[in-house]
Amino acid sequence: MKLSLITLSILLIVSCGKQSKEENNDTNNETVATTAAETKKVVQEIPILVGLKERKDLEAEPYASLWYNQNFDEYTMDTVMITQVKPLLNDVDKITIFMGTWCGDSKRGVPPFFKILDEAEFDMKKVSLITVTRDKDTPENYEEGLNITNVPTFILYKEGKEINRIVESPIETWEKDIWAILSGSDYKHTYAE
Repeated sequence: MKLSLITLSILLIVSCGKQSKEENNDTNNETVATTAAETKKVVQEIPILVGLKERKDLEAEPYASLWYNQNFDEYTMDTVMITQVKPLLNDVDKITIFMGTWCGDSKRGVPPFFKILDEAEFDMKKVSLITVTRDKDTPENYEEGLNITNVPTFILYKEGKEINRIVESPIETWEKDIWAILSGSDYKHTYAE
């Protein structure tokens, strides 16, 4: 129960690139300050992964029990769309995923994306997982020249060139957005101009 409350508190405080503000409640200042301090301590204790990682890093503790397993298991796939996506994925050379282990959108989006790739039998050797700091960068500069403004960002490549990307969250669903990108539809991600 305590872990669930801590996890909920973390999700409420942490967002993808936005700093949270401690709320001031005149009738309960001491409780709010104590809760915020405890939550901040818990957040600081959870390591932020940075750099080129593997899926197994997210499937390990503490990430597995805090968010990965639940978001993977609870995602209900559109199996009809996956049957349409699967043959189109054969033309994809690679998928690069930029995410933050500190980011709520990444925590919600990356596990379902992996679940879809599993169901579509996509070769996971073609997936690069890059975890970033809160500034959306890495010491190795993996993000250089890729215009990573929000995470998660899923970049799909064909013949070595970017086809398109899903940024932060899908427009419709993960499956429909992947299909739109791979079928050549006029797909524009959330932040496209």
